[in-house]
Amino acid sequence: MPKLKPDTQRARREAILDAAELCFARSGFHRCTMQEICREAGISPGALYVYFASKEDLIAGLAERDRGAFQERFAPLGEAMDILNALRVVGEQYFVEEPKHKRLMCVEIGVESTRNEKVGEIFRSVDSFVHDSFSELFRRLEKEGRIAPAFDAETLAALLCVIGDGMMWRRAIDPDFKPDSLMPAVTAVVGSLINPKTSPSHKADAAGGASDDDADEAQPASTRESEASS
Repeated sequence: MPKLKPDTQRARREAILDAAELCFARSGFHRCTMQEICREAGISPGALYVYFASKEDLIAGLAERDRGAFQERFAPLGEAMDILNALRVVGEQYFVEEPKHKRLMCVEIGVESTRNEKVGEIFRSVDSFVHDSFSELFRRLEKEGRIAPAFDAETLAALLCVIGDGMMWRRAIDPDFKPDSLMPAVTAVVGSLINPKTSPSHKADAAGGASDDDADEAQPASTRESEASS
């Protein structure tokens, strides 16, 4: 059999992961079989085992892919002019725009992580990666004076993950849940936790330069009073 080109191999691997994601969400980790995944992907068992030796290997592949997607979405946050709006956009990507079966799959794997040691290690590694990424971001933003958080960075990241987990769980189990209608309230809550600030330079950039009134407002009150009386 001729060896597949790298692009073809990557495309087949992605197709297998897409199929596994659907099957895990539909049937659950235990009821789902490798044969079911083969049928969904339209490949033979032999072709599947070239890429993944077990369902645990498939979970590892999905985790790796999800971590990469998270990194890509997360990367712009540190440079965002409006950090709260940037966080809202990421939240909408995960809790509103992504297909529901992805949330079902995450819930299924989360439950399996409490019983299966290997799955548990994979699940917790991704969870820790997300938490640590937010912790590092919040420490940086606080150091730069761009946020004045109500809690330390570790606690703030944990709270954000709990909110995210709740949105994910509710979307997975409640057919009447409308995450888009809740996002404004979630954004307001997150805003009250991180208390975003806009530095003077960011204000000037956003407004196309500070006005004279803005400059006056930036002066201490004693200075303004002195100037007014002279």
